[in-house]
Amino acid sequence: MTNLSEQTLANIVTDNHFTVPVMEKYGLDFCCKGKRTLADACTEKELPVETVLHELETASARPTNKMPFKEMSAEQMISYILIHHHFYVKQSMPAILGHLEKVAEKHGERFPYMVEVLCLFREMSDEMKMHMHKEEAILFPRIKEVAALQGAHQHRNLAAAYISAPVQVMEHEHDHAGEIMDKIRRLTNNYTPPVDACTTFKVSLAELKEFEEDLHRHVHLENNLLFPLAEKMLKQQLRLN
Repeated sequence: MTNLSEQTLANIVTDNHFTVPVMEKYGLDFCCKGKRTLADACTEKELPVETVLHELETASARPTNKMPFKEMSAEQMISYILIHHHFYVKQSMPAILGHLEKVAEKHGERFPYMVEVLCLFREMSDEMKMHMHKEEAILFPRIKEVAALQGAHQHRNLAAAYISAPVQVMEHEHDHAGEIMDKIRRLTNNYTPPVDACTTFKVSLAELKEFEEDLHRHVHLENNLLFPLAEKMLKQQLRLN
């Protein structure tokens, strides 16, 4: 990649998903704050730009078998999100909550921060259920409708807010979900278990780390690829009116 430091975090990850572990390592938010350049993001977090740049370039040099997200249609992206992200979230949240409840009950007195982690993840679970329902019942059908109209070279009198209004809601909720997981990561010292932690304690923290990493990929795909594509399609539809 040329001038990698001046590219946005979102573009770097979109071009090569092998850069994601480097972003995660340095806490560079490529989803909700993906519009920042690498240089700006490193400056904000007081990270050595050249070090991060070298690791990203090394990761980018690996042979790739990446998903062609930029070439995907809106319908294909939605299918990918439903299968790879919504399904994972729906399956993983009850298991994570169950493990956190056991940890909070048995070890909450010694590690009171885990009680707070449980409360935060309960909030996350409730909000994600509603969030995904709104996407599946409202936003995704609207995007598919606009895509179908475009594919059939037809048009309807749709308001500009038909896509942008629910997108703004989803992006706001993405930000809040990211804030919750950031609090959990800080409370658990980057998901580090105590030296004498039991198996359930260790498992719950590993699950939370995996959940946050999936959330970053999930939000990146929607905020930086699907939503802009949907809004672009609607603008093209409006020009036909």
